[in-house]
Amino acid sequence: MTSPAHTPDGAALVELFLAVCQFHGVLVTAGDKFSAVVGLTMARWQVLGALYRVGRPETVSNIARTMGLARQSVQRTADDLEKLGLVVYETNPHHKRALLMRLTPEGAEAFRHIVEMRAPWVNALAAELDAGDIAVATRILKSLRQKFEEKM
Repeated sequence: MTSPAHTPDGAALVELFLAVCQFHGVLVTAGDKFSAVVGLTMARWQVLGALYRVGRPETVSNIARTMGLARQSVQRTADDLEKLGLVVYETNPHHKRALLMRLTPEGAEAFRHIVEMRAPWVNALAAELDAGDIAVATRILKSLRQKFEEKM
């Protein structure tokens, strides 16, 4: 049922939003399952992954921006990761108050272990989909994120 307030294109976009929200729930459940093996949650694994992909020490604010999350939630997660010995904070030569977060060898290993466990599952899912469709979906979601950020 479409809302009279939406154009047909707007209604289609609302359906996409709903599908993304539903998919997010399933994705978090799967992520929690894979990350639980090393004693983490999906949120902690995501922060480790963002830091891993950057490949250098980074501020919590920049990681939060990269992930599209609130700095405060990433800060809480980063503090938890520090307590677990998976990240350490270092002095930032460019900003006295914004510490740099660095992955420890244990943090990098935990992230790699989860990715290795997840890879067969992801590969099996990908084999059932068209690579071109995946690329289109990725471009659309990246474009939507950019448009959201511009309008907010």
